Amino acid sequence: MHSSSQIEIDETAFRKNLAFFRRFFGKGPRISSVIKGNAYGHGIEVFAPMAVANGIDHFSVFSADEAWRLFHCLEEPVEIMIMGYIDNAAMEWVIWNELQFWVYEVSILEQAIAHAKQLGKKALIHLELETGMHRTGLEEKDWPKVTQLIREHREEVEVMGVCTHFAGAESISNYLRIRDQKKVYRRGLAYFREQGIQYHLRHACCSAAAIRYPEMRYDLIRLGILQYGFWPSREIFIEFLKERKRKESPIHRLMSWKSYVMSIKNVEPGEFIGYGTSYLAGIPTRIAIVPVGYSGGFLRSLSNLGRMLVRGHRVAVIGNVNMNSLAIDITEVPEVEIGDEVVIIGHQGDLEISVASFTELSRQLNYEALSRLPERIDRKVVE
Repeated sequence: MHSSSQIEIDETAFRKNLAFFRRFFGKGPRISSVIKGNAYGHGIEVFAPMAVANGIDHFSVFSADEAWRLFHCLEEPVEIMIMGYIDNAAMEWVIWNELQFWVYEVSILEQAIAHAKQLGKKALIHLELETGMHRTGLEEKDWPKVTQLIREHREEVEVMGVCTHFAGAESISNYLRIRDQKKVYRRGLAYFREQGIQYHLRHACCSAAAIRYPEMRYDLIRLGILQYGFWPSREIFIEFLKERKRKESPIHRLMSWKSYVMSIKNVEPGEFIGYGTSYLAGIPTRIAIVPVGYSGGFLRSLSNLGRMLVRGHRVAVIGNVNMNSLAIDITEVPEVEIGDEVVIIGHQGDLEISVASFTELSRQLNYEALSRLPERIDRKVVE
């Protein structure tokens, strides 16, 4: 049983992206593939095995449930790092299976120590430092307590890394704030080193920071949206092109999203199309119905705004987007037939519909539009 639309993940594009990043970042920092938000909409269970097949051996997720999905879809062991939420019930599973996780509250470290002692296994932790993001992280006043706990429980805890997260590296408007964050982070690294706390990895960079702040790449880069072929912001993209005197992006988008024509109808002038009165046919109009609506990831705010590709033509979404379907105007493409492919995101012939088609019209971020794509959409890897 197939869903009414399909997402294809281009493995060749991913391979090219990885090759570029390995050249660009050099041999120093290791790459952690960030697959939170269902691998930015690409699908954890589809994307992760493909990434492993192409040499990725370190993944970052947000929560224990994402880690569980990743753990159970891979046949070979990899390093899994949980950057966010782990409930008390999941902590035992995380420690027993030697998953790594961020400690951003003293209480989490205390909880981890208790579970590790009971299991007879070490908790593999990363100390997240609050450097000015003001979201999660250990504040400086917590550092002495954390140091004491680690010293007292060396049999229960291994510090895998010391990390932080920058508050908007994709925008130069945050430069001063990030400058101060860098100072606090470096102070934290020095503090724990001086206290005799051994750690394996220093990591602070997401995709945007890895491009803009090369001095902060350290030992590990948490590569998120870039690996999927999207730039963190237009600003970062333009800055990259100017500094390296390039005319085109060196990275490629992995995702194509497609559906099909399920019905065709002729509408007379003066008739409304779909729910309500948002679109009135002014001329004889031929429409095709596509079985994708707002429950399937196509926003209702794109009613009378969105575009799709069919038979090598760019056509308009007309009328209100419904829960499960929408209408496209095929008046100028009379050869369209039931069953024809409709491209929602991706290429068809020489034309392309990009994710920006949604984000710019609906005032979303690329991150938001991608991660909102429903998990029930069929996904597959293609060459």
